[in-house]
Amino acid sequence: MNSSRKGEVHRVTNETNVTVRLNLDGSGICKATTGVAFLDHMLQQISSHGLIDLDIKANGDTHIDDHHTNEDVGIALGQAISQALDNRSGIHRFGHFVAPLDEALVQVALDCSGRPHLTFGLKIPNQRIGTYDTELVREFFVAVVNNSGLTLHIRQLDGTNSHHIVEACFKAFARALRMATEYDPRRHGNIPSSKGVLEQAGIPNQSGEI
Repeated sequence: MNSSRKGEVHRVTNETNVTVRLNLDGSGICKATTGVAFLDHMLQQISSHGLIDLDIKANGDTHIDDHHTNEDVGIALGQAISQALDNRSGIHRFGHFVAPLDEALVQVALDCSGRPHLTFGLKIPNQRIGTYDTELVREFFVAVVNNSGLTLHIRQLDGTNSHHIVEACFKAFARALRMATEYDPRRHGNIPSSKGVLEQAGIPNQSGEI
């Protein structure tokens, strides 16, 4: 088993410059400076509730809008998760969590399958939370799953406040990811698949391309 499950991705495009460093076996230390304040807040939820150490820096064309930065942070985070998981041996593989936040209730189930898929069931009432376009929540998770190889299902069970719904989603994702990626002591380091292998999302080069 990998005793140091860390990932590091530096992604540079004409639109953004993103660096992500993570440690799956951390203690929830987070440094997120993306230039998108609400995204930073949500990354802090992933770190705190997933007990993942995150160091994320991004400079992007936020003078246009937040779309490119939001997406490229998701891409780099997904690639870093894939790096850290390596061949995914010894982990539980599956994770699920239902997170309440006041009136909001969001369920997340995921599989570290190596097969990217997103079912996104949030119904966010408002178009913006502060200056953040709530359409970008789905785009963030699309980027994460496509580059991490996660199968991810997000379902809103209740909620009327946009901030509460989105934050409950990120908290549930963090806890489900933590459950799925933690080592199963009964697995003895074996790959959790009857096939004996799990697909691995592409490992990026220094430019962040795969």
